[in-house]
Formats: sequence, structure tokens, C-alpha cells
Amino acid sequence: MAPSVITSPPLVPPTATDKPTITKKDRGYLDTTNDRVADYAATEIRGATDILAAQATRAADAEPFGDWRDGFFARGYHVVKGAVPRARAEAYRRRMLDWFGRFPFGFDVHDRSTWVQAHLPMMMKGGVIFNYCAGHEAWAWELRSEPGVIEPFAQLWGTDELLVSFDAPNITLPGRADVPWAPWPHVDQSPTRKGLVCVQGIINLSPAGPKDGGLQLYRGSSELFEQFFAEHPPQAKPEGAPGQVDWYGFSADDVAWFEARGCTLLKIDAEPGDLIIWDSRTVHQSVLPESEQIRTILYATYAPASLATAEDLRLKRELFARFEGSTHWPHVNIWGQGKAVRDGKPCPGERDEPLEKPVLTDTVLKLAGVKPY
Repeated sequence: MAPSVITSPPLVPPTATDKPTITKKDRGYLDTTNDRVADYAATEIRGATDILAAQATRAADAEPFGDWRDGFFARGYHVVKGAVPRARAEAYRRRMLDWFGRFPFGFDVHDRSTWVQAHLPMMMKGGVIFNYCAGHEAWAWELRSEPGVIEPFAQLWGTDELLVSFDAPNITLPGRADVPWAPWPHVDQSPTRKGLVCVQGIINLSPAGPKDGGLQLYRGSSELFEQFFAEHPPQAKPEGAPGQVDWYGFSADDVAWFEARGCTLLKIDAEPGDLIIWDSRTVHQSVLPESEQIRTILYATYAPASLATAEDLRLKRELFARFEGSTHWPHVNIWGQGKAVRDGKPCPGERDEPLEKPVLTDTVLKLAGVKPY
């Protein structure tokens, strides 16, 4: 039987009390309808596990895997070459850019005069698209369902019964003078979490060479995560910080602390179809393109369904029902991204459903947490 297509939001749609109000506070990263800010001390941290730590111990001491996992656990990152065949990756990129051109703001990829905010959707740091049901477009779910993307996470976790994040695409146009830019070194793991408990990923769809936009990380910083926070207890989130608990931003002085202990900034190069994965304790940031290459990626993180609580599965199903994006964490402390705000009002380009709804395959439903394994 052919898989069905979503014709209306499944499960339980949001009620009037579920619909958040617009915040007028400048969050610095992206103004959305979700104005909650998690408190590190007061938030229950779920998802503790020693699965990855045990794998790391095996790779280092007892019985090396004899494959890419040994390098990952030694360095804290790895590039899985050709996770998506290049021809398919380039086809996904064309679909993503076609979708990007269908907002009602007048953007034309062939007309650089339209490469400014007035003609673009609202994006964090000039590229990350959390809203507009972007993470639930058919091409996004097809990418997440690629066997070559899922398999490395299944190898790391020792199970193929995984959940995936409802994560964002990033479309970064080169040469934009209207984007206030500064590096934002951060980790996507709460300072109150202990150990290696999450591995996040980027599905790369465009060339990401030395001069192209891409991921930068501080090599060696993951091993210093707990030492840093032991010496620098986390403070309350500053004005403008993202609201989810699994995020912490670092100052220039903080970065200098890591550099003084041998951490070096590294740009990760990749080709279309490659999967970049890294330990979520790693200090990292993006870098703008210096070339003419439009950066096109999809963030995607997978973790065992068995680590999710009933409450997190409920929250995950609710986000899926209303095609809402989440953070990099797929299984615990689920956090919705809300709707885009433009000039203090709901963005007129917002949507209640994707332009092309995903096909509800068994893989999609299980990765989404809608159907149990």
C-alpha cells in the first residue's frame, strides 16, 4: 500500500491556551512567539545516559571499533562522507532553494538586489530558518529518512530505534551587508548536563570548502566542558539568549579560557551529501561564506526513543501535529520554536502547514515519536 500524505495536522491541534503571545523583547537571535526562557537551575534535566560514554571508553581503552567511531570519540567530531549520494543531495538542495523562493517577499535567487531582509523570511543569524513549518517540509523529512544519515547515529547509540529533531534548515546567502554579524561561540547542551549524552549533526547539501560558509568548532573543548562549568558556574541567561535549556553562549574571555588549554578553532570542510556530527559539549559557531556559494544544510540529531519520557513524547507529538520546529535535541526537554515575528507582529509569510507535506512513512512516524517502535 502506498504511504499516505498528511492532509490535516494529525493528533491534537493547539488550543487557544496553547497559542503563545508575541514577545516584544529583542531576543538577539530570533524574535518568535515563544518568549519563554528556561532557567538552568530550575529546569529538570532529563535524558541522563551512559551509552555514549561506554562507547567512548571502548574506543579508547578496551576494544576499538576499527572504524570511524574511534576517530569520533577521540576528536569529538567526524565527517561521514557520502551519507547521501551526491546526486540526491544536489536534488534536495534544488528543492530547498525552490522552497526558499516561494515566500511572498519578492526574493529571487538570480537577483542579488533581493538578497536583503525585506525580501526574505525571518532567519537567525542570517540563515537558520526555525519557523514557517520549514522543518516539516517533505524534502526535510526525506532527508532525515535517508538510510546513510540514520546509520551513523544508529552505530553510535547501538540501536536503530531512534527519534530525530524537528530541526531547521540553514540557507546562508553570501555577501549580505544587511546582516549584523559576530561569531556566537556556544554549546547546544545545558551546563547542568553531565557527560557525553548527545551527538548533533548537519546534513550538508552544498560545497563547504575553506572559503565557503560552514561549521567552526573548538577542537578539544568537549573534554573541558565539565571543568569549565565547575570553575564558571552558569549564570542566568542574558538578555537576547535563546530560551531553551540546552544552549549556553560563551564570551570572548570564556573562549580565551579554552584556547589557553590547547583548544584550536577548526573549520569543518564537507561536500554535498556529507554528514557532519559532533559531541554537543563542543564549543562551536558558524562562519559566513567568503565565496559566492550559498550555504544549504539541514540540522539533524538522532537519539534513542527509549530515553524519551512520556511527557517528552507528548510534547513531540504536539509539535509534529502543528508542524512546529524544535531544537537540536530530539528526545528530551522538548522545546518548540513558535511562529516568526516581523516588526513586532506575526510575520505575514508564516504558515500553518508545509507547502509540501511529508509522506507519512513508517520511518517518518517512528522518527517523529508518533508511532512506537
